[in-house]
Amino acid sequence: MNEVLLRGHPASLYKVATKYCAGCGHGVIHRIITELVDEMGLRERTIITNPVGCAIWADLYFDTDTVQPPHGRTPAAATGIKRVLPDHLVICYQGDGDMAAIGTAEMIHAANRGEKFTTIFVNNAIYGMTGGQMAPTTLVGQKAATAPRGRDPAEAGYPIRVAELLAGLEGTRYLARGSVTTAAAVRKTRGYVKKALEAQMRGEGFTMVEILSPCPTNWGMEPAEAADWLEREMLPVFPLGEIKNTLEGPV
Repeated sequence: MNEVLLRGHPASLYKVATKYCAGCGHGVIHRIITELVDEMGLRERTIITNPVGCAIWADLYFDTDTVQPPHGRTPAAATGIKRVLPDHLVICYQGDGDMAAIGTAEMIHAANRGEKFTTIFVNNAIYGMTGGQMAPTTLVGQKAATAPRGRDPAEAGYPIRVAELLAGLEGTRYLARGSVTTAAAVRKTRGYVKKALEAQMRGEGFTMVEILSPCPTNWGMEPAEAADWLEREMLPVFPLGEIKNTLEGPV
């Protein structure tokens, strides 16, 4: 990657003030995606599908084509777009409430069919935009607006590990989990996203990168505290790394 891409502002990322809360990981994730879109020379052929949730604001920042489907229906929209425009880079940008709750069926069946788009799954273990309700990925004991005493598995079950859930489906080709809490983690996550996007453009099948991201506002923490909490509490439940890699092309 040349110095302009490394140090400059990505052409695919609008130069605007952020709406995200202090310490939120969405901005870092946007930077990762847009750097890679520019590096691959696909700005004019990139389509971001972003649904309800904090992901709804993605089209304010991505200087690419975007489509905003109804809540949970992003995989269905991405399926249609990619089948009609197979030479385009199609990205589902989804949060945990959208992907792992309202849109579970859409996500599982798209993955099982091996649809050739890439999902960026932002997991902050809570409903961010709507007020901090418990999400499918909320940890056992973690407090939320709808679980003031902490998630009780006897009442609400256990956190869903989406990447591991999808790993058993034959249509999935590349599944990884990264985070954005440290510079080293960002570099690794960037590598996972690059593999997923390149595999998509080779037409290999369903690819997804789950990214653990802090939500200081709804966790009731300062940004630095939230990053530490994620490292300490989330990583044991959602281990980082490549969960499944059956790619045929360069890895």
